[in-house]
Amino acid sequence: MKIVDEISKLKKERNAIILAHNYQLPEVQDIADFVGDSLGLSIEAAKTQAHVIVFCGVHFMAETAKILSPGKTVLLPDETAGCPMAEMITEEDVRSLKAQFPRAKVVCYVNTSARVKAESDICCTSGNAEKIIREAVGEDETVIFIPDQYLARNIEQRVGRKFIFWEGYCPVHIQILPEDIEKMRSRYPGAEVLVHPECRPEVVALADRVLSTEGMCRYVLRSEKRAFIIGTEVGILHRMQKENPEKKFYPLSERAICPNMKKITLEKVLWALEENRHEIIVPVDVMERAKVSLEKMIQYQP
Repeated sequence: MKIVDEISKLKKERNAIILAHNYQLPEVQDIADFVGDSLGLSIEAAKTQAHVIVFCGVHFMAETAKILSPGKTVLLPDETAGCPMAEMITEEDVRSLKAQFPRAKVVCYVNTSARVKAESDICCTSGNAEKIIREAVGEDETVIFIPDQYLARNIEQRVGRKFIFWEGYCPVHIQILPEDIEKMRSRYPGAEVLVHPECRPEVVALADRVLSTEGMCRYVLRSEKRAFIIGTEVGILHRMQKENPEKKFYPLSERAICPNMKKITLEKVLWALEENRHEIIVPVDVMERAKVSLEKMIQYQP
């Protein structure tokens, strides 16, 4: 395919790597050097000697890559690829919460802007949020958990603590409903139901396993089960099927599609490499403060 050859040629010329999130289009995942979750990709990029990082994901992910690799050029092939959840909270909102609860510790989901991370004490992922609450936050400390209310509620139940949380949510995961589980279980009896912790608590309660995207990929790779019903954005099924060709994967809901994740195409990856589109710039002071909360989180990576 000519465009793939052109991307490969430019990638070598510019000493670039291509990162693709699990929810990206199949053809974008297939040309990537690394496919994974947002933080894992940024950590991988920081380890390489590449000068340019083409991040096929959404804006906050590319910002995180820039924070962890400040000396590298980070490109987001579509500048309009944002995360609705990340846009539901601002740095001013966090400051207001801190003013209301001055002794509280702010635990910030990685799905947030660099400016929100800069106002937080520690970041977390869906995979290590529980570990961070248990190990990095004292039992007598008040927790402000931002911005995903459903992840907050699901972690609350696991750790037996009450949080102050923001009313944010993922528009994709809240479309997955309990009746979807009932329907898919009847259609594929014996298949294991895996859901993301950004789902509604009533969906989480019905699932067999609650896992982050990387947690899901690791689990299905090791599992002796042969069929899985996957409750997250449908893009991840491409990676799962590729890594496990002998197993069957079914989307829990066909509605679970993130339009922002689908904005990046092969053409846009090529244009990013040709024209330096669209470079991610994070102010130095914001980058330095956000890096503190990210580096604390990385210590608790599963």
